Amino acid sequence: MEPVISTRGLTKDYGSVVALADLTLDIGPGITGLVGANGAGKSTLIKILLGLVMPTSGSSQVLGLDVATESAEIRGRVGYLPEHDCLPPDVSASDFVVHLGMMSGLPRVAARERAAEVLRHVGLAEERYRPMGGYSTGMKQRAKLAQALAHDPRLVLLDEPTNGLDPAARDDMLGLVQRVGDDFGISVLVTSHLLGELERVSDHVVILDSGRLLRSSETREFLNATGTLLVEVLGQDAQARMGQALAAAGVPVHPRGGLLALDPDPDSPHDVHDLIRDTALDLGVGLVRIQADHRRIEDVFADG
Repeated sequence: MEPVISTRGLTKDYGSVVALADLTLDIGPGITGLVGANGAGKSTLIKILLGLVMPTSGSSQVLGLDVATESAEIRGRVGYLPEHDCLPPDVSASDFVVHLGMMSGLPRVAARERAAEVLRHVGLAEERYRPMGGYSTGMKQRAKLAQALAHDPRLVLLDEPTNGLDPAARDDMLGLVQRVGDDFGISVLVTSHLLGELERVSDHVVILDSGRLLRSSETREFLNATGTLLVEVLGQDAQARMGQALAAAGVPVHPRGGLLALDPDPDSPHDVHDLIRDTALDLGVGLVRIQADHRRIEDVFADG
């Protein structure tokens, strides 16, 4: 499939800091997570793709359009949720989304219909008539997402949409991001400095580190099995006895966050699951679960 975003040798040098360094990247349709620590270059990349910041060198395309010469056309086809708080406090979400819809070329009636639709989708019902200055952080993020969807874009760029949210509100926002991609069929580039939170909603993950591309892969390639088994038993004393018994049976084991992490020999003729079950039975301890351990996005930085 044709990439929705493509960059070649993209560099942004501010003099005191290099925000992007020779970034060559293709991003396809679907939901792509752009992750990295604060200062990794995520926001700079988005601003360059929108034509809001000029690169020092290199080129980029969005939806097949050249950013250097066709940025106005790009902004007409792309929705953008900025990281910073940009909502006018004395304006309602309804009026705000209608206004931005009309700025994108929608007639007033169509803009009002579209605003009502997207505000309902993001979970702002009666609240959409209230001034946004009284909104919670979560409600403000929902209003920002609604305005990004107002003109029915083909691609949305979401810059830290979970920033400042509590865990429950963060999960809700990630669910909305997944709906945008899966239910609405809109391609999504969503940034986060929380490396693990995009694993469950993204199809693809791009990792930036100090302005450089560290890795770009399908999400499932990050989360491959490590070969380690995680075992949970009831009680700290039971865990210690279980660990000692498994180690005595020749299985390398160490504690990890309230669990036992086992690294069985893949060439062993004995089934380690049977060994775990029989050991728990012999010791009379409650076996809660056995599960395969998987890598996380954070492991890419640990490996580097």
